[in-house]
Amino acid sequence: MVALDVPELNLALELVDRLGDQVEWYKVGKQLFTHYGPMVLKELKSCGRKVFLDMKFHDIPNTVAQAIRSAALIGADIINVHASGGPAMLAAAAEAGRETGKTVIAVTVLTSMDAEQLQALGIQATPAEQVLRLARLTQAAGLPGVVCSALELPMLRREFGPNFLTLVPGIRPAGAAAGDQKRIMTPAQAAAAGANYIIVGRPIVAAPDPATAAQAVLAELHSVS
Repeated sequence: MVALDVPELNLALELVDRLGDQVEWYKVGKQLFTHYGPMVLKELKSCGRKVFLDMKFHDIPNTVAQAIRSAALIGADIINVHASGGPAMLAAAAEAGRETGKTVIAVTVLTSMDAEQLQALGIQATPAEQVLRLARLTQAAGLPGVVCSALELPMLRREFGPNFLTLVPGIRPAGAAAGDQKRIMTPAQAAAAGANYIIVGRPIVAAPDPATAAQAVLAELHSVS
């Protein structure tokens, strides 16, 4: 999945055009969606692309369920919520996902966070321990998977088996800058660890030649499979 973390819709569509058929999935996050709203999804769907709407819904159960229904109506294929919203919210999200036929997953611990950041929130668990706790809540609520860092993939595969869906941000090809990400892996490492989807943003979006950068990521993935 390529993260369309750009400020303008025309820049996003130019990127989609440059990447062509080699990329099917795109992540639409808060920056682009807050500015342009459902138009972003309409444009991507008209190009035959699939959309992960990365809004990380976190609210009371009814509000989150209604947000998921709205996201389904505008064309989102995968929708996420924050697992830290708790069991009742996760259950409501799961029900909305079943009702709409859309895939709803839960964010565990942001890849920009480390143990120090968690401790600042009063959470004494390590990032891995917190990811596992939230993933268990997610599965118990009936959701099919989580967003997590690649570092937690082996643990989640041991705990939940091969059918638990994992979307993995914080992907950085060898030599790429980490930026504000704390818990990162290369595309090949993430694939070998069992990721179902990897999400790549700046290493492709900010590359001088995004198509070539995407080809390099795909080559890494194919080397594992």
